[in-house]
Amino acid sequence: MESLNSFVLKKETITFTLELQINKNTKEMEIETVNLKDKFDSFTDYWSPKIVAELNEQLVKVAKFKDEFIMHQHENEDEMFLVIEGKLLIELEHKTIEVNAGEFVVVPKKTNHRPIAVGEVKVILFEPNTTVNTGNTENEFTVRNLDKI
Repeated sequence: MESLNSFVLKKETITFTLELQINKNTKEMEIETVNLKDKFDSFTDYWSPKIVAELNEQLVKVAKFKDEFIMHQHENEDEMFLVIEGKLLIELEHKTIEVNAGEFVVVPKKTNHRPIAVGEVKVILFEPNTTVNTGNTENEFTVRNLDKI
């Protein structure tokens, strides 16, 4: 099956409005909503993204962040952080960007960055399906086989 997803931003609340799945053999379409609250409530671990949808070789991931991650970069992929709840700081080499609920930031490929969560932060990540969460760094935070929820 192929999946296509879209979202609507309404008053700082993100809601996925459809998930379109097409069976290539029968051309049947199934449309389902994705409830972000349920997805976030389904796990407790930090810095371990979960796949909630796929579109155009991109993954839509949800994750909870707490405290500091590691400085890293992605050689071939841009990375988008959409903050659903909380405050996220993105530390770059020469400045720090603050990203609040309802805001997002795109970190271009080959840019050193370190996400820092102020308390618990819930984010949606839009990334190519080749993106590894720790980029060019391999350590205890690296997650290669993501759960699909």
